[in-house]
Amino acid sequence: MSNLTKQQVLDLVPQASPFRFIDEIIELNDEGIIASYRFKKNESFYEGHFPGNPITPGVILLEAAAQAAVVAFGIYITAKQLPEIEVKQILTLFTEAEVEFSGVVKPGDKIIVKSKKVYFRRLKLKSSFEMILEDGTIVCSGSLSGMGVKA
Repeated sequence: MSNLTKQQVLDLVPQASPFRFIDEIIELNDEGIIASYRFKKNESFYEGHFPGNPITPGVILLEAAAQAAVVAFGIYITAKQLPEIEVKQILTLFTEAEVEFSGVVKPGDKIIVKSKKVYFRRLKLKSSFEMILEDGTIVCSGSLSGMGVKA
């Protein structure tokens, strides 16, 4: 049971390249997380979505939000209640989402996910979130939930 650092949390996020959509955890505390990711211009999904005018698929934006708002934040909160060895044995499964898309993310864009805890109980986390571009444009917002299970 401890306060993990931002880097320790990032190291415990189970998703790996090319499916990790967190480059940096900017802020992290008991109430929320702020994380960022810059979409590489050569991400494989841009080839078909859409040729000549690539944009980041909504499902990928949803995954990026969930990795920050549920997975990384959930690791941090869980580590305050359980020994680190048990935290490493828990896998967060995405359980529900309510998302409104309002913008487009192009290759090379950096997104910032700002999330706040709605509740955390019995290893289930619900967070509200907002995803913005560097210029402040809101790309999507809503709420996400996930549940920690023994892997």
